[in-house]
Amino acid sequence: MKKLLTLTAGMAVAAGFAATGSTAMSAEKMRCSHQLPPPHHIAKVIDRWAAEVESLSGGEIDVQVFGANSLVGAKQNIVSVAKGNIECAFSVNFQWGKTLPIMNVTLKPYAVTDLDVLAKWADSDAAKFLEEKLLGKGVRNVNWLFTTRMTALTSKGSGLIKPADFNGVKIRGLNPVADAGLVAMGAAPSAMSGSKVYQALSTGVIDAGLTDISAAYSRKYYEVQDHVTVTPLFSVFFHGYVNPAWYDKLSDKAKAALAEAGKKAGAWAVEASESASAKAPGQLKEKGMKVHVHSAAEMDAMKAVMAPAFDKSFGDSTGADGVKLIELVSQIK
Repeated sequence: MKKLLTLTAGMAVAAGFAATGSTAMSAEKMRCSHQLPPPHHIAKVIDRWAAEVESLSGGEIDVQVFGANSLVGAKQNIVSVAKGNIECAFSVNFQWGKTLPIMNVTLKPYAVTDLDVLAKWADSDAAKFLEEKLLGKGVRNVNWLFTTRMTALTSKGSGLIKPADFNGVKIRGLNPVADAGLVAMGAAPSAMSGSKVYQALSTGVIDAGLTDISAAYSRKYYEVQDHVTVTPLFSVFFHGYVNPAWYDKLSDKAKAALAEAGKKAGAWAVEASESASAKAPGQLKEKGMKVHVHSAAEMDAMKAVMAPAFDKSFGDSTGADGVKLIELVSQIK
């Protein structure tokens, strides 16, 4: 697995070809783009997954990981894979926005946050239903990496604890479907990828951040915000996908390697995400942030305002598919 491509002198290249022969020539290049910074726990899972794909495929797949938007920007990942410009990418499920609004199903406020459900997600009928829809949009899903079920609502000067605190606040948004709950509380969400938030906060483009609790630490929000509210607002997955035409040319062994590595990475992601979420509040406190953890009553107050708005937004944008998906999610036990 290569995280950085380098050029070598001509003699070294020639020696390499002599040593590896046809194996190197036959390896399928798999460039994978994602937006996460190296310290993020899911970035580390992706690196581990890449190495596992290479190992299980016996070198048939040459995985080259490009993180932190170093190959393709977060907003271009999906179309770049669908068009075949690159072979692979990872996106957060809400980045599908209006293109595939049912991918927002885990964003319902205070709904899909049970760890047992999230751990079983990849093998569920709900995931299979989404994978069919993803294929219809031009990408083949290869893994589901659970990222968080704990949200950080960051701010400066005072905390965002109850619905009234959000009134008039310019906050990082996700997409029009998912942001309905924020709008219902009077906030003004502005959708942007995680890599853009720090700069937007530091320049005053937005007043408040919204991210997974571990990313608030890995992306150093504590340098530009001084309050954080921790709450199980929703769940997020990074999911990996490849170009279908590229995938179809793979050998059965290579396809099996992607499948097995994907299952392993799903388990690694659950472990890594829970560990990162447990550590992050203390890490943010050590950096000087005032940390508030929502009480049950405070969560109920947020849910009462946000959930109905999300339900309407999600229902209007997904129709019968949304109804079916919600039923499939409810069957995960």
